[in-house]
Amino acid sequence: MIQSRRINVIVAISVLLSLIVSIFLVVMGNIQKEDKDTRTEPLYASKLFGTDIISVEIIADEDEWQEMLENAMNEEFIMADVIVNGTKFEKVGIRPKGNSSLSQVAQSDSQRYSFRLQFDKYVKGQTCFGLTSFVVNNMLGDNTYMKEYISYDLMKEIGVDAPYFGFSNISINGKDWGLYLAVELYNDSYEQRVFGDTTGMLYNVKSMDMGGNNADGNAGRMPGAVPDGAFPAAPDGGGDGNFTPDMEKNIKGEFSGEGIRFEGRQPGGMGGGRGSNGGSLEYSDDNVSSYSAIFNNVFGKGTEADYKRVIKALKALNEGRDLEEYFDVDQILRYLAAHTIVVNLDSYSSSMAQNYYIYEKDGELTVLPWDYNLSWGGFQSGNASDVINFPIDTPVSGVEMSSRPLIERLFENEEYLSRYHEYLQELVDKYFADGRFEAKINEISALIDEYVKNDATAFCTYEQYKTAVSSFNLLGSLRGESVQGQLDGTIASTASGQKEDPGTLILSGDLKLSDLSSMMGGRGQRNSEGFGAQDIFTNGMNNIQAGRGPGRQQDQDINSGFIQNRQQAGNYKYLILAGALMGVLVTSILLAARLKRNY
Repeated sequence: MIQSRRINVIVAISVLLSLIVSIFLVVMGNIQKEDKDTRTEPLYASKLFGTDIISVEIIADEDEWQEMLENAMNEEFIMADVIVNGTKFEKVGIRPKGNSSLSQVAQSDSQRYSFRLQFDKYVKGQTCFGLTSFVVNNMLGDNTYMKEYISYDLMKEIGVDAPYFGFSNISINGKDWGLYLAVELYNDSYEQRVFGDTTGMLYNVKSMDMGGNNADGNAGRMPGAVPDGAFPAAPDGGGDGNFTPDMEKNIKGEFSGEGIRFEGRQPGGMGGGRGSNGGSLEYSDDNVSSYSAIFNNVFGKGTEADYKRVIKALKALNEGRDLEEYFDVDQILRYLAAHTIVVNLDSYSSSMAQNYYIYEKDGELTVLPWDYNLSWGGFQSGNASDVINFPIDTPVSGVEMSSRPLIERLFENEEYLSRYHEYLQELVDKYFADGRFEAKINEISALIDEYVKNDATAFCTYEQYKTAVSSFNLLGSLRGESVQGQLDGTIASTASGQKEDPGTLILSGDLKLSDLSSMMGGRGQRNSEGFGAQDIFTNGMNNIQAGRGPGRQQDQDINSGFIQNRQQAGNYKYLILAGALMGVLVTSILLAARLKRNY
């Protein structure tokens, strides 16, 4: 008979074996979490975005195509065949996309909309070389054709997990349509590429942070809709058609070198107040409904538990504690460095508090760049000097630093501020110093010049494009010079410091921001095929209806299977692992108990 002591030894060994097996299963479950720097790039990295100019041929029923364009505000998909770089994909979903840009084109004589291509809309599991969807942006507000491209390129240069992007030449039913910018969407394909799985949460922050007591800022509107009159201020102080005497009374002018930097309310009625719909990342309370700018635009299907993790992080941010526990601080500092250089004020940095993504996983948040067509002073900027000398240590406009806690709290930490300055210096050295910016612009211009010259639906003439490229060359070079001066201390790096000592600021000379923008003008009358663009903002600019059509919800419900249940898929993996661990433990205990009974 086995003695009781020996039985206890057997029981202990059984439990130990169960623990060893459990540890083995946990390790195996985490092997797939490889370092993202060594992960193999997806096929679409080379097949789609690996070409200089992406060729996109859209073949659609003529009547359906025209009906879609005539009802573009509904953002409803139609079915089309799409040939991408010579490879044909059948039954692809395509629809117009955009926010204020969609409204502006709809109220003009142009049909040059931005489009979203969804490859699994009608064929389950279909992808474009592994990518489920991407967008093609129409270059609205950018005579250079380069501002958004350069902005994403700077993000990539400094190590931000930016989407893939590239120029795309579009044709519709065999007819040239124009040169666009193709951009990878933030979705499952992106998550798998960057993070190695699809168990995180993505939020597209769309907020009109207009101030006042309106908790949403868009009362009675679908998420992301544009309030009436909310349009970019015309560059160089020009009016946008919405400037009224009442608005003028709310403008507080601040001298900054050669002109006015607007604080408080911007031309066009942009409020500088602190919104409470979440886009500012200010913590107000624990109610999910208080953060509609974030949670109304979730990718896939979110739960209250998902939203509560974000709110918990925002609370910590506003209290200035445990930042590295709740935020990917290094990625955000890299993002802020590139974002500050390109002066994109249709963003978190201004009263708009929108046009960025939040990625959350296991309670940690990071920020992802999005929508840079109005960067480089295309939105709410007084004049070229304001863009050139935009302060790197108070990089906000129309709001106080205290109402943008993601910037304020990070910059309060000397270590983080120093690292942010290091990333700015790295960008200046690699992208601007010794004529590098000019060389980059010339390289891109050589690539796209003929495409722009032959662009059938362009918002500007070829001559305006050439002028814009020359102006952009100068603007970027001077911006790099100013950032270097601010880092060196020869130019004040805060708005208040620049106000006190404007004599050190970089002068812009005759440079005009309006030369870079396509806010007015076009190529002329549309021809018999319906192509061409004319005076896109001169027709009905003040009467744009900003409401959303029923097609908006399709962004969130586009795939009722995998996309909406991707969080469940991640949960199943952990349930299976937990079940296996429980099975091993129960088996070990039962075996030990049986041995004890037998002996």
